[in-house]
Amino acid sequence: MANTLTQPATAPPWRGELRAGYLAMLPLWLSAAPFGMIYAVSAVAAGLSPAQTVAMSLLVFAGGAQFIAVGMVAAGAGPLAITVTTLVVNARHLLMSASLAPHLRGVGRWKRLLLAAQLTDESYAVGVARFLEGRGSAAFQIGCNLSLYTIWPLSAVAGVLLGGAIPDPAALGLDLVFPLTFIGLLVPLLREPANRLAALAAALLTVAGALWLPGSWYVLLAGLLGSALGALLARNRGLAGADPTPGGAP
Repeated sequence: MANTLTQPATAPPWRGELRAGYLAMLPLWLSAAPFGMIYAVSAVAAGLSPAQTVAMSLLVFAGGAQFIAVGMVAAGAGPLAITVTTLVVNARHLLMSASLAPHLRGVGRWKRLLLAAQLTDESYAVGVARFLEGRGSAAFQIGCNLSLYTIWPLSAVAGVLLGGAIPDPAALGLDLVFPLTFIGLLVPLLREPANRLAALAAALLTVAGALWLPGSWYVLLAGLLGSALGALLARNRGLAGADPTPGGAP
């Protein structure tokens, strides 16, 4: 009888999924790193210490909110105004988390909390695409999140160390990197007609809101209405494709 103690242990499946999610985000490091460094330069220029600058990337971990917070700090805004404004900017995470919830049934509470705390726009897009393909998992999504959580604070450290050697992003065209990245992440999700109509509706509502509504609330409103339309279309398609007979085929 073979000695089972000498046989190599098989790695748990979740470990492979975690690694796959981490590696899937590596191409997006190229877009995240420059903005992480630019954020750090802006934060130090606004009066934050190097430690505070890096701590914000570790604890807040939200690029858009961090840029806005730094701008408000430079303008002399108070803590309450900064908190409320960044809360509004990050309200879209409610929509992202809600869309992931059906895929995470049965996942433990602590895993879901870890996943939610580190969810970003980019990691969400990659993770939800995998779920829609039927190959997603909580471990893969957490791996995606951890991957960006690696590069974002490291880029802040690099920005603090390099300081003024980092050029203006607009001068190099880097201000287009994030929009182009999100477009690239969105395209694979547009294979379904419902997704295309929802994206079109959200885009039109966003443009209309930017033209006619004050503040940034229109972003959340457009996301809610676009998501509601997509959910309604998907539900109607599911009902239309369901077998009308109670017991299935006669």
